[in-house]
Amino acid sequence: MDELGARAAALVAGRPREARLRSVGTSRAGHPLRLLSVGRGSRQVLVVAGPHANEPVGGVTALRLAERVLAQPRFTEGADATWNLLLSVDPDGLRHNEGWLAGPYTLGRYFRNFFRPGFLEQPEWLPAGADAAALPETRALLGLQDELRPFLQCSLHGVDVGGGFVELTHDLPGLARRVAHTAARLGIPRELGSYDALYWPSLGPAVYRIPPPRLGDLAAAITEAAVESTWLHPCRHGTVTAVVEAPMWGVAAVEDGSPPADPAPALRAASHSLRADIRLLAAIAARLRPHLAGVPDAPRLLALVEDYLLVCPGLADAWDPDIADGARPLPPLSGGHLAALSISARRLVLRTAGLLHQLVTRTGHDPAEVGPVLDRLIDTWCADYRDRCGARWIPVARQAEYQTRVVLAAFELALRHPPVPSRSSDPGWGPEAAVPMHRE
Repeated sequence: MDELGARAAALVAGRPREARLRSVGTSRAGHPLRLLSVGRGSRQVLVVAGPHANEPVGGVTALRLAERVLAQPRFTEGADATWNLLLSVDPDGLRHNEGWLAGPYTLGRYFRNFFRPGFLEQPEWLPAGADAAALPETRALLGLQDELRPFLQCSLHGVDVGGGFVELTHDLPGLARRVAHTAARLGIPRELGSYDALYWPSLGPAVYRIPPPRLGDLAAAITEAAVESTWLHPCRHGTVTAVVEAPMWGVAAVEDGSPPADPAPALRAASHSLRADIRLLAAIAARLRPHLAGVPDAPRLLALVEDYLLVCPGLADAWDPDIADGARPLPPLSGGHLAALSISARRLVLRTAGLLHQLVTRTGHDPAEVGPVLDRLIDTWCADYRDRCGARWIPVARQAEYQTRVVLAAFELALRHPPVPSRSSDPGWGPEAAVPMHRE
């Protein structure tokens, strides 16, 4: 985070007439929320980096975007545009990932040092609506949206294992073709059956429409993912939001758009393995829990473990073809969907195991004698990603270039296809659609 701020300051020092850097708020731990602005046009673009703490590429992308638009005035003066780049909306969470950020970039190192705050501590989510936003980071982002009234907002996310895709609040005709071209040029697999957008309308290959939020209580919001978000808040200003997901480890199988002859065996395997693995981790957590009194940061890490232990059995049941759910059946599935579900099952248990491993490390002496078991599980599951799924590391520069090109494509298309301002009380915002907020 310090490096991002230093690089932004150096950029401003070199181009003081075109670029500005200011603080738009302070995080819970007292770190500044820095906004880098480039250009002086009347059309505002807002780019939000780092909404998920374990997805750091957005900060690199934000700086690359600043350099790109400074070098190509057609994106600023030529479009009467100002680019506003929030370098990290969760700098506190980003610092919790420093154990793997410096590399080497291996799956084992990543998952052993993985950290993402719980649902209520993630700054983009508004489970009780914008007026009740509690986090200072969220309030700063909402204030920025209302101040700028951007015609385009891009939220920069990452996929630890899988492929790239885009989620839109409004259709941008032509974006799917631009994404396909960029992905092919850079060797980035597209996620044609994203688990995050499993029930969402498709706007083209690897591009999905974000539905309106569904009203409900907080418990339903967490488990069924149905709350407001900062993606949708600026719709009242006529903003198009594009959530741009870039993979860290790419998997070619997520790009398989063909229908399987019979999806049941793959679904059964994913659900059964998730169910069995999470039971094993629950037993490890039970052994470890009595030894955590006074361990630094243990309550927070343990709460994250408990979240995964709570959610995973229900997900396993939802995927299991032998457990009928007439109220919410799975949509038609492609090979890419099945690959994404299998990756998700492995991701959930690896994150849980990684958090438990951090708790063991913080005790200093492994009083429950579970460290070797966790190491073996993490190594085995990471090997499964590499050997069975074919997960391959994508260099950070390529991740950032992919996001940069997709954002610039969205910018050009949003200029051509401005949406009509809307509010959550307008027709079409109702109980039938949901925004996934418990994004695993």
